[in-house]
Amino acid sequence: MDIPAFKAKLDAARYIYDDSLVTTLLVALRLGRPLLIEGAAGVGKTEIAKVMASALDRDLVRLQCYEGLDESKALYEWNYQKQLLSIQVQMNRQDPDALTKSLFSDDYLLPRPLLQSIRSEEPVVLLIDEIDKSDEEFEAFLLELLSEMQVTIPEVGVVRAKTIPFVVLTSNRTRPLSEALRRRCAYLYIQYPSVEKEVSIIRAKLPNVNEHLAVQAAQAIGRLRESDAILKKPSIAETLDWVSALEALGVSDLTPESVRQTLGFVLKSSEDLEAGEAVLAPSEAACSHSHGHSHEHCGRCAGTAGQA
Repeated sequence: MDIPAFKAKLDAARYIYDDSLVTTLLVALRLGRPLLIEGAAGVGKTEIAKVMASALDRDLVRLQCYEGLDESKALYEWNYQKQLLSIQVQMNRQDPDALTKSLFSDDYLLPRPLLQSIRSEEPVVLLIDEIDKSDEEFEAFLLELLSEMQVTIPEVGVVRAKTIPFVVLTSNRTRPLSEALRRRCAYLYIQYPSVEKEVSIIRAKLPNVNEHLAVQAAQAIGRLRESDAILKKPSIAETLDWVSALEALGVSDLTPESVRQTLGFVLKSSEDLEAGEAVLAPSEAACSHSHGHSHEHCGRCAGTAGQA
């Protein structure tokens, strides 16, 4: 797949991109290299894996990382109930060695996301989401898969990939990742979009959106993200949720009242809600319009609360 064809696929998925991102994705795909994407929560890292699955017409296999994640949840597990039943049924029909060997065959193996992705008959997109939330031991365990596209199961041996998955790892940078992992991956750092790019994203995901409202919402979201008073910065998904909520209420112009009614679609704690209303509150000094009414009733100022 060349760059124009790849861009056409991304366009069809309504994904807003820049040339450097397209180049990194396509080169990583061609080389079969895992891709590590870092950035703050909510900038769209996971979305890249979803878009790649759509663009490549592949299944998405997702492994959500967390503290304490181990091989039994990520790679494989034995079907112990089936093994016990088989022991009861075959105990007097087979010699012990043959029975033991049969218990550790594919018939009793439960593949988890990592094994599932490399045993797939068709290549998949493997998303290892929030790798920084897992333990360092699990990160080290991943190195064999990332470098050799194979895994080792003690009872079975080495399992090599039937097809090469496109591997995407995401990190919110809650802890440093090892240099060994970084060396095995191509790298992207994603930032929150500019106002102009966020407006483009809103247009792409919500094709019938009111243009004026989209601009106002993107500007307001930008102010919230820039404010040190907001602890959990709004994600792109929350921007889309907010605009959808505003449109569901028939709002076409962002006002203090519509902000108060819908800000819970953007900010998800009482502290952030209180700080957010203050951040987006219109300023008396900002009202310089000569339109014959007070600032409190100025729809233009209220609508541009996110622009000042």
